[in-house]
Amino acid sequence: MRSEKEMLDLIIKTAEEDPRVRAAYLEGSRVNPNVPKDIFQDYDVVYVVNETKSFREDRQWIDRFGERLFMQYPEDSIYFSSDVENCYGWLMQFTDGNRLDLHVSTMKAVQSSLEIYRILVDKDGILPEAKPASDEIYWVKKPTEEQFYFTCNEFWWCLDNVAKGLWREELPYVMDMIHLYIRPMLTRILEWKIGRDNNFSVSVGKSAKYMKRYLPEETYKRYLLTYSQAETEAVWDAVFIMCDLFRQTEEELAEKMNFHFDAAEADNCRAYLEHVRKLPADAREIYES
Repeated sequence: MRSEKEMLDLIIKTAEEDPRVRAAYLEGSRVNPNVPKDIFQDYDVVYVVNETKSFREDRQWIDRFGERLFMQYPEDSIYFSSDVENCYGWLMQFTDGNRLDLHVSTMKAVQSSLEIYRILVDKDGILPEAKPASDEIYWVKKPTEEQFYFTCNEFWWCLDNVAKGLWREELPYVMDMIHLYIRPMLTRILEWKIGRDNNFSVSVGKSAKYMKRYLPEETYKRYLLTYSQAETEAVWDAVFIMCDLFRQTEEELAEKMNFHFDAAEADNCRAYLEHVRKLPADAREIYES
């Protein structure tokens, strides 16, 4: 596996020798001081150019970076909108284990995306001087009371769909409802707890991947238990763990941040879930008259 020095030397040398490349910078985890270093870190590189067409038309120019195991042209995807005239990329997994996410971008595209970066090459002095590396822009943001209310309401309300889906044994629907609508609310409120406990000066990372660093061990273990196999009783068990964890966290946050929370809504929702779980498969009414 090529070392970081070998990879960066190659990336810099390519930029220096290609007159189309006017500047180059490294971004992503390798310039974020709070990201642990490991063998899976990508090289997120941007070459600043005046045009992207010549790069797009030459499919072989990336061969210089190494033998590829597999790759993706993200801007060519039919599922995502893109502006290939101003930004085009190659995501490359090499046979030696390294991965390079390389984009050629015009200054028009670059100006709207500069965050944490390290300048590698700047032939014309066009890149702003990079500030000392900090992940402050990713820190958990302090919620407003309105954001808190709607997050809580969304969590409890969407569980109604999970309940009917479990009764109907529509497990694909149930799993989507949990992971697309309910889990994001649980994750968000736990992020707010982490933020509150750390003066809103930490980042939990993409998809809350650093949550383990900041939550009490028992809380983190409970959170992991909310992931279940797609089996009806296992999902019910996970749902009630989610309910307990969310209710505990919303009450704690409400008290510490002087927010109002609707205890009746949470209690009524949980009681409804318990009722539906016991409802016979041949029930003709949800509640008997």
